[in-house]
Order: sequence, then structure tokens, then C-alpha cells
Amino acid sequence: MIRPLLRLAALAATATLAVGPVWQAAAIPPPPVDPALAPAPGLPPVPPEATEQKTVCDRALMAGAPPRSASDAALELGLASAWQFSRGGGQTVAVIDTGVSRHPRLPHLIPGGDYVSNTDGLVDCDAHGTLVAGLIAGKPSPDDGFSGVAPDAAIIGIRQLSLAFEAKDYRRRETPGEVSVGGFGNVWTLALSVVRAVELGATVINISEVACAPAGAGITDGALGAAVKLAHDRNVVVVAAAGNLQDSGPCKEQNDGSGWGAVKTSASPAWFSPYVLSVASTDPDGAASPFSLYGPWVSVAAPGRNVVSLDSAGPGLVNVRKGDNDSRHPIDGTSFSSAYVAGAVALVRARFPTLTAGQVIDRVIRTAHAPSRGRDDRLGAGMIDPVAALTAELPDRPVQFGSEYGKPMAEPPQPKRKSPWPTRIAVGGTIGCLAVLGLGYALSVPYRRDPRRKSLTENVDY
Repeated sequence: MIRPLLRLAALAATATLAVGPVWQAAAIPPPPVDPALAPAPGLPPVPPEATEQKTVCDRALMAGAPPRSASDAALELGLASAWQFSRGGGQTVAVIDTGVSRHPRLPHLIPGGDYVSNTDGLVDCDAHGTLVAGLIAGKPSPDDGFSGVAPDAAIIGIRQLSLAFEAKDYRRRETPGEVSVGGFGNVWTLALSVVRAVELGATVINISEVACAPAGAGITDGALGAAVKLAHDRNVVVVAAAGNLQDSGPCKEQNDGSGWGAVKTSASPAWFSPYVLSVASTDPDGAASPFSLYGPWVSVAAPGRNVVSLDSAGPGLVNVRKGDNDSRHPIDGTSFSSAYVAGAVALVRARFPTLTAGQVIDRVIRTAHAPSRGRDDRLGAGMIDPVAALTAELPDRPVQFGSEYGKPMAEPPQPKRKSPWPTRIAVGGTIGCLAVLGLGYALSVPYRRDPRRKSLTENVDY
């Protein structure tokens, strides 16, 4: 099962996928992509089998008062400056997730369909997809400081996953390559959703879901790889979460950051580079978040801690998730790092409408702030910089990580500097003449008679 960051101590883009027998970790190459495996176009957005709701819907909460100022993430990404160049107008971002609830701050919300139940995709029973959509395109309000990255962009809501639903014939599905523990949604419904988003005219697709498997086990994700390549070839930018570590399951073992030869856990669709812009999470100090899954497929990074976004069950905002014993946990995860990047991509696409999907990905990567050691498997090319992505002049040819990056646009040429001495001499001469005139006037005062002097003095009362 593909599992977002849900019902854990913190919200995360994680997933579990049954892969049959246990395999020993082994070095793996980049995954092959066979375009022939892509789902056929035109298929209706319906569940591939009968489902039913097994648990009550989840929701997030607002702890304290809504924020009055912009979030730390918004400040770190420089959104106020970025909006001088673009607000994402004309862009449509497909949020393939747990559905997106209707919300007053998502006025441009488009139903995309439902592969879990029989809704139009604008129902979020898991309080996840709405959070993601809000970070991408939530409208600002005079009542608080929250705003999405691209507030003028439209959102397509597609539900392909829910932990509250299961297949009616659940036991029959416990076979290798199928869904494992609870919930409904897998790499096949995710592939269907990608093709659906392309058909609906999305210019950006965000996938805050990940399917993990031990290296060498093999993920049955050929259709998903073909689907993201199809989107890339159709000029759609696919942004995907790098994935979160879990205490148990196939996402529990961290990669050590030494390239493909050292991969212990594979993650899909994040690993389908270069057709996917995969996103890691950073802490407030800029370091990789400890829950963020490393990998040679990681493209860039964005904030993933202490998220504030839209409530899936009401018109307000949320910032915590309820845990055991009525505890409260901040909303964290690469799910939300991915959302920030998807919003930034919408900004870039609006400002540079002639760039291809590959060129947009290249621009975002090459304007990121590289780690001190250059590109690495934890943060990829580093923290995204929306302002640089919107303003940088980049070389025509791609460059290697750690060598040359985009530089800000040059300022207008300054006028040629002139010698100050002619001006200084003129000013000095003028001051000297005025001084001589003033001195002459002062010396002449005793010899001047004012006919009004007597009357003025006599009328003063001592």
C-alpha cells in the first residue's frame, strides 16, 4: 500500500507495499522505464475493485491561535519577493493524494476523480491531500499570515489513496505485489492517476506518496514509471516526495548516501529520475530532516517541519495531528517539502511558459543552494530558491553539480564615474564669495541708521 505521512507521530510521505518474500538488500541500478507499460488513456476514474470504509475519517487540528505572520518556511523560501515575479497564474497543479476537500481558500479547485470510492476526488477522509493542496495554492487571507506558494494556481484533486478504506475482498488481495497492511491504494492506482492528471490538463503533478521496498526485492511499479515518463514527455512536471523513514516496514532502513551501489531501500516514484523532481525535507537549520529518506534520486530539498495548512474538515487552518492519549504532534514530512516545490514549479511555469518540463526541472535544480560538499544523496542539489529560479540567467548548456550555478540577473549598468574636483572647486569658490559678502555687510552695520530703531525700543515693556 502506498502510505502518506498519516496516523503516525508526524505526518509523512511514506508507503508500504507488499513485495512477496523477504529479500536481502543488494546494490541496484536506476530503474528501467518501459513506455509500453503505461495505463491506457481514457479509463474512467473508478476503484479497480469494490471498497468499503472501515474507520472514521481522520483530521488535523489547530493548536493555539492562527499565525498572524508568514511561516518560517515562507520566509526561508522568500515567497514575498518571489510573488513580485509570479504568483502561479494560469497553472494547474494535480494533487494525487487522499483527495482534496473543498475549502474557501482553494477557489480554483477542480474535481479529478476517485480511485478509492465513488466521489469526484474532492473528499479528503485522511486529512492529508488538503494540507498538500493548501501549501501549493492556498489563498492568503487578512485574518492570518498563511498562504500557499502559488496562490493564483488551480488545483486538481485526485483521490487514489485512503487509510480509512479497504477492499471488500481483503484477504484475497494478500498476495505478492499487492497491498499489505490496511488502507487502499497502490502503484497501479497511482499510475492511473498520473495519466488522468495529464488528460485533465495539469501542468504540474504533485505526488506526496511513496512505495518502498528493500533493494533487490523489486517494486512492481513498471506502470508507474511509464506513467511519469508519459507526463514528462507531455510537458508536465512531476514532483514527488523522497519518502519518510518508518520504525517498521519496507521504509525503515536508511540509505547511507553513497550512490546507487549503496542503496538499501528503494522508493517509487521518487527514484524515476530524471522524469521526476524528487524532494527531501530540511529542518529549520537547513540540515536534512532525520526522517527524510536519502537516495541518489533526490533532486532538491525544501522545508518539511512544523507545517501550517488548510483544514480538511472546515474553513480554517491546522498545525497539529492528534496522537495517543490526546497528545499533539507537529505536522512534518517530505509530503510537504514536495508541496512547497510543486508550488515553486508553478511559479516558474507561469513566468517562463515556453520552457519544457525538463527545462523547468533543470532550472529549479541549478538555482538551488547546494550543500557544502556539492550535490549529495541527502539533499540533492540543496534547498530550492524560488526567487533565483524566477530571476537567474542560466548558461545554455547544463552544468555539473558543485561547479557552476545560475547567478542573479545583472543589475542595470552604473553610469561612468566622473572626477569630483570640478564640482568641488566650483562649490568652494561660491562659498568663499558668500563669506566675503557677509563679512562686508557685518562691518557696515554700525554706519547704517534704521529709522525704526527708536520706536521699537521704546515700546518694549521691561
